Amino acid sequence: MKVLVTGKNGQVGTALIKAAEAIPDIQIFGYDRSELDISNSDHIQHRLIQTEPDVVINAAAYTAVDRAEDDVETAFVINRDGPELLALCCAQRDIPLLHISTDFVFDGQKEGAYLETDPCQPISIYGRSKLAGENQIKLAWKKHLILRTAWVFGGQNNFVKTMQRLGAERPEISVVNDQFGGPTSAIDIAAALLMMAQKAIETGFNEWGVYHYTGTPSVSWYEFACEILKDNRQLVIHPIPTTEYPTPARRPSNSVLNCQKIRSVFGIEQPDWKTKL
Repeated sequence: MKVLVTGKNGQVGTALIKAAEAIPDIQIFGYDRSELDISNSDHIQHRLIQTEPDVVINAAAYTAVDRAEDDVETAFVINRDGPELLALCCAQRDIPLLHISTDFVFDGQKEGAYLETDPCQPISIYGRSKLAGENQIKLAWKKHLILRTAWVFGGQNNFVKTMQRLGAERPEISVVNDQFGGPTSAIDIAAALLMMAQKAIETGFNEWGVYHYTGTPSVSWYEFACEILKDNRQLVIHPIPTTEYPTPARRPSNSVLNCQKIRSVFGIEQPDWKTKL
């Protein structure tokens, strides 16, 4: 299986390259934005002709949630227009497209875990741009698999690294305790995407659409931080409400995703995120 990956230097992109290189029957081609700008159809066409992939995985995204509130145009170019172009180019060559999306497409007001079929009502520019990308892919190309995930950690810039840094610098920290979700390792997301990709290129596969995938168990950011820093006995961690930690972009208070569909179609189980910390 030949796989083309966009956004190779992001959390999931990096994990995808590493995971694929360890599997003998996968040949992977990874590109960063300078090598493949997904908002440029000529870039896309060139790489598709050059590599002739069996499947494309889009790991490129604008993920600066707070900055997106002021940088609206860039967020939509990368999160909406880019995925649409990828889908159109993949459709021309009959190449399945896998795309990573987010819990931020929901408003977080539901009681219980979100299903793939629940109404999407994003409350931030980032969430709106990601939902717009999902919708454009659906319109452009039938053979798509959209993987919504949440609270991704892995690589250099993520919540785990931030907590470790703050825990080393300060005697006390405060962490939000009224937002809940399933922390998800980039390593596990990469493994799930490659399993989905292999299934997608099988003759007769027709289970296209949206899937949810996160780690388990679901926790608050405070509980996640406590687990990350459990060996730091001297550190005091204070639980606080979201109102005491205002940010430019609103976050969903409930980011828990129901992952039964991906289990039934692909046999992919929710991973225990604690094993990847």
